[in-house]
Amino acid sequence: MGKHQELLATESIGKLIFKYSLPAIIGMMVNGLYNVVDRMFIGNIPGVGHLAISGLGVTLPIMTIIMAFGLLIGIGAATNISIKLGENNKDQAEGILGNAISLCILSGLAISVIGLIFVNPILSMFGASPDSLPFAKEYIEVILIGSVFNITAGSMTNLIRSDGNPKLSAIIMATGCFLNIILDALFIFGFGMGIAGAAWATIISQAVTAAWSLGYYFAGKSNLSFHKSGLKLARKYVFPMLAIGSAPFAMQVAMSGVQIICNNALGTYGGDMAIGAFATINSIVLMMVTPIIGVAQGTQPIIGFNFGAKQYDRATLTLKISAGFTFVFLLVVVAIMQIIPETLVSPFSGNNPELVAMTVEGLRKYTIMMPLMGPAMLGSQYIQAIGKAKSAMILGLLRQVILLIPLMLIMPRIFGLTGIWFSQPIADGLTALITAVVVIKEIRSQTARAIPEVVPAV
Repeated sequence: MGKHQELLATESIGKLIFKYSLPAIIGMMVNGLYNVVDRMFIGNIPGVGHLAISGLGVTLPIMTIIMAFGLLIGIGAATNISIKLGENNKDQAEGILGNAISLCILSGLAISVIGLIFVNPILSMFGASPDSLPFAKEYIEVILIGSVFNITAGSMTNLIRSDGNPKLSAIIMATGCFLNIILDALFIFGFGMGIAGAAWATIISQAVTAAWSLGYYFAGKSNLSFHKSGLKLARKYVFPMLAIGSAPFAMQVAMSGVQIICNNALGTYGGDMAIGAFATINSIVLMMVTPIIGVAQGTQPIIGFNFGAKQYDRATLTLKISAGFTFVFLLVVVAIMQIIPETLVSPFSGNNPELVAMTVEGLRKYTIMMPLMGPAMLGSQYIQAIGKAKSAMILGLLRQVILLIPLMLIMPRIFGLTGIWFSQPIADGLTALITAVVVIKEIRSQTARAIPEVVPAV
C-alpha cells in the first residue's frame, strides 16, 4: 500500500477532510470566479450593462452543459480510480486515466461543432430576446470554440485531487482564474472588445489550466503512470466511469433545463431585466455554494477509498463531519444575504437602481432554504462515492428535475415573478428530507453487514 493510500486508511478523518477539502474549496471558488468575474465586468460595460448581463444569463444553460461533461468525466474517473486504488488495482486505475483524457477531447469537439452550427435557434429557445440575442451570441460563440479546454481543465483538476495532490490542483485553478481577471480587464476595457473579450479571456485561461493539468500526468509526476495505449477507449473503463459520473452530469444537465425554463418564465413575467437579475443571483449563489461543492469533492476520495477497503465507519464519519460543517457555513451565508443583499448585488448591476431592487428581492427569497443544501449535497455525494450510481442519480435529479421543474412551471402561473423566486427553496427543503432518508437507510445496511454473524457454540 502506497503512502497516499495508507493515509486515507489510517489518518484522522478530520485531518483528511481538511487536507483534501481546503484545496478543493479554493479550487472550486477559483473556478466559480471565471463566470462571476465575467459577469461583474460585463455588467459595467457603459450603456449596455443590463442587456449584456441578460445575454450572458441566456448563455448560462450552455455553460452548464459544458461543465456537466467536465463533471461526468472528472468525477466518474476520479471515483473509479479511488475505488481501484482501494482495491490495490493500479493498472486499471491507469487505464481509466487514459480513457478520461480521450473522452475530454471527443466530447469537447462534439459540443463545439453542434453548438456553433445551431447557435441561433439554441439561444432563442433558451430565452434570448431580440435585444439580448446579439450579446448572447457574441459571447457564447467564443466559449464554444474552447469547449475542449473547458472540459479538460475541469476533469483533470478533479483527477489531480484524487491523485493525492489537491494543493497542485488548487494552484493550477487559481493561476487560471488570476489570468482570467487580468485578461478580462485588458480585453474588455483596454482593447474595447466588449462581451467577446470576456469570452476570449475565459477560454485562454482554461487552455492554460488544461495544458498544465495534462502536463502533470505526461511528465510522470503523478502516482499513476500515463500510457498512450490508455487513450484507446475501452468498455471496461468507459462504462463504469460514465455510470458514476452520470449522477453529477444529470444534475448539471437538469440544472441547464431549469435555467431554460426559468429564463423563459423570467422573460414572460419580468422581461430582460428579470433575466439579468437572475444571472446576478446565480453568480452570488454560485460563490456561496462552491465551498460546499469543494467539500463534497474533497471527501470523495476519502469515502471512496475507505468504502472500497470495507472501513465503513470511516466513510460514515467523513459524511457526518462534512455535512455538519456545510450546514453551519451556509447558515451564516444566508444570514449575510438577508442582512446586506445590496452590498452583494451592486457590483453586478452597473449603477442601475431598478436592476438592484429586483435582484435584492429575488436573492432574499431564492436563498432562504440554502442551509439544507449542504447536507443534501454531501448525502448525494456520499451515495455516489460508494458506487451507488442509480441512487445517486435519482438524488441528483430530485432537486433539479423531479421537484424543481414542476414547481417552475406551476408557481409563476399562480404567483408571477415571486413564484419563480420561491420554487428553488421549496425544492431544496424536500430534497434534503428525502436524501436524509436514503442515506440513513444505507448507513444502517452497512452497519448490519459489518457485524459478524454469531455462530452458536456446539
